[in-house]
Amino acid sequence: MRAARLISLILLLQNRESMTGAELARELEVSERTIYRDVLALGAAGIPVYADRGRAGGYRLVGGYRTRLTGLSRDEADALFLSGLPGPAGEMGLAEVVATARLKVLAALPSGLRDASTRVERRFHLDVPGWFREADPPVWLTELAQAVWQDRTVNLRYRRRDREVSRTVEPYGLVLKGGGWYLVARVGANHRTYRVDRIVGVEEADATFSRDESFDLAGYWADQAERFVREILGDEITVRLSPAGRHALRYVAEAPAVREAEANAGEPDERGWVVIRLPVESPDVAYGQLLSLGPEVEVLAPPQLRARLATAAHRLAELYAH
Repeated sequence: MRAARLISLILLLQNRESMTGAELARELEVSERTIYRDVLALGAAGIPVYADRGRAGGYRLVGGYRTRLTGLSRDEADALFLSGLPGPAGEMGLAEVVATARLKVLAALPSGLRDASTRVERRFHLDVPGWFREADPPVWLTELAQAVWQDRTVNLRYRRRDREVSRTVEPYGLVLKGGGWYLVARVGANHRTYRVDRIVGVEEADATFSRDESFDLAGYWADQAERFVREILGDEITVRLSPAGRHALRYVAEAPAVREAEANAGEPDERGWVVIRLPVESPDVAYGQLLSLGPEVEVLAPPQLRARLATAAHRLAELYAH
C-alpha cells in the first residue's frame, strides 16, 4: 500500500512540478504528517525531492528527475491500456497521437509488463454505437475536438427542428453517449449541450477563451442527463404488470421512470401482478412502449390509452384468427 502511494507521490510531482503538503495529502487521501514521512523515505532512497520553505513553499523534484514507471503493477499496466481504447480517439482525429503515446508508454514499462497492450486487446473490445445505428462519426467532430484542445472559440451553425441557428460558443468538452457525440459549450454565462450530428458548420473564430478550471464536465453531464429525462417525463399512466412484464419494463421505459414506479408500487396480487403509476413522456410514446410488453401489461388509466391498446389487441386477434 505504501509503495503504491510513494510511486503516486513521485508521479504527481513529476507531472505538476511543485505541490504543497496539503495538496499532496488531499490527492493521496492521507494526512500531511504522512506526506512528510513519505518525502523523508523517498529522500533516503535517493529520490531528489526538495522542500521549499515558507508560505508559498512545497515539494518538488530537482535536477529534471524522471521515473520510468517501474512501480506499475500488472493490473495497473493492463488498466492503462484499457483506458486507451482507440475507437473514440480515432473519431476525434487523435488516432496517430494515441498510437505514439502508446509506443512511448510501452518503451517506459519494464520488460515483464510490455505485453499489457496485447493482453487487453485480446480480452476487451469497446463497440460504442448502439445496435441499428450508423457508426460513422459526425462530420465536424475532428474540428470540434481541436477547438476543445486549443480552447478556441468557434461559430456554429446548428440544425434545430425545422430551422438553422448560428451561435458563437466556447467548446468546453465532448461527450460520447450511447454512440452519439455531444458538445458541451459555454454561451455567455451558461453552459449548453449540442448534438454534434446536428451541427452543419463550424468556423474558427479568431479568439481563444479562458477556461473555468472549476468546471466539472462529468458532473455537468450527469446533471444534464438526469434533468433531460425528468423534463420529458411530463405525464403519468397507471398499469398492471405481470411478473414478466415488471421485469421487462426496464428495457422499454426510462430508468428514472422505472425507479420512481417501483418505489411507489403496490402489493402484488395472488398471481404476482402489481399496479404501478409510471411517468411517461406522453400517451403516444407510452403506447409504443407498452405494445412491446404484449399481454404482460394492462392499462388502467388514462382511458384513451386503454382503449387504444384494446383496439390494437382486437386487431391482432383478428389477424391471427385466420
